[in-house]
Amino acid sequence: MSSTTTGVLYALTVATSPARPTPEDASAKSHHAKSGFRNPWDSWQDVNLKIAGEMLMRRLTGKGNVPDTTPPTVSVHKPEFLPTRETPNLRATWLGHACYYLEFPGGLRVLFDPVLEERCGPYNLLGPKRFTDAPCQIKDIPIIDAVFISHNHYDHLSYPGVTEIAKRHPDCHFFVPLGNKSWFKRCGIQKVTELDWWDERDITVSPSQDKGTEVEASGEAASTAPEIKARIDFLPCQHITARTPFDRYQTLWGSWAIESGGKKVYFTGDTGYRTVPLLPEGEDDHDPKYGFPVCPAFKQVGEFRGPFDLGLIPIGAYAPRHMFSSAHADPHDAVHIFQDTKCKKALGMHWGTWVLTEEDVLEPPEKLKTALKRFDLPEKGMFDVCNIGESREF
Repeated sequence: MSSTTTGVLYALTVATSPARPTPEDASAKSHHAKSGFRNPWDSWQDVNLKIAGEMLMRRLTGKGNVPDTTPPTVSVHKPEFLPTRETPNLRATWLGHACYYLEFPGGLRVLFDPVLEERCGPYNLLGPKRFTDAPCQIKDIPIIDAVFISHNHYDHLSYPGVTEIAKRHPDCHFFVPLGNKSWFKRCGIQKVTELDWWDERDITVSPSQDKGTEVEASGEAASTAPEIKARIDFLPCQHITARTPFDRYQTLWGSWAIESGGKKVYFTGDTGYRTVPLLPEGEDDHDPKYGFPVCPAFKQVGEFRGPFDLGLIPIGAYAPRHMFSSAHADPHDAVHIFQDTKCKKALGMHWGTWVLTEEDVLEPPEKLKTALKRFDLPEKGMFDVCNIGESREF
């Protein structure tokens, strides 16, 4: 793609995709409940509202670990976004926690779960405060064609973030799980598509034919700039939703697959893999003697939508395991997800930004190395972690 397309305006359109095979149980919609949604697997155990109280009690009694966020922790770099839509490779930039910016060959530019504010909570006043700085702000990102939201928790869906994106990138389209469209509409965002698990859409990002479209110095206008095409899938994962104590499970959660420019990416979102009960201290919950049920959705994703060139997979916010395993994968679970979904390469996420749980802030990447060894996989080059703001090419 010629670099002279930089100043051409693009508009995104969404179309229903031709049906592709799905698992036998997909049509049953067993994740739909009488009121809202549910995780329909034996691998799930409800994450109830008592967790906050238990976490506080653990801290007061000295049983809980208080992670040390004293610098240095995770290195933060200013991202180097491409100045044009031209790139021969897939390029992924970690912007902290679960936020990734992807630059696809062919020109598509997308953002996952953008939360770049100081706090993840209501009004940017409540909730955990960053212990690593945001590497950039929304205004620093040159092109955003689409935003993909995994679910509505505050560390994944930010009102200031999405409204600023819509203001600065008026042609940007937002893709969200079922039940979230009305929230976006109330925020004044109209370009929204909500999807159920296994729903697919074809998107086309076309050069605008508006009379006001500027022509580059070379003389290239919108009429000669190429269209950008992609297919997106909204897929299952194991989690929960709420933005208040009164709307639990009222909106859906999930993962995303995107194929564009000859590359396929799987964004896992926020997910658990299995449920670990309270075990004696020092017990290894990954010991083969424990046959805890695992979420079957990831093998289905791999079978019906894989393989993927890149997986973006969570590795943090997992301790204590008896409290968080249903909803948050640990590094060992993450490697299982990596293999189940048939990802060729992966990058870790959902760590290094806010203290949400009790593991030490630099523990997830170290445990990932241990898990990779356990699976006889290389410690580097297959499932890696980045510095915040760092880009990798695939």
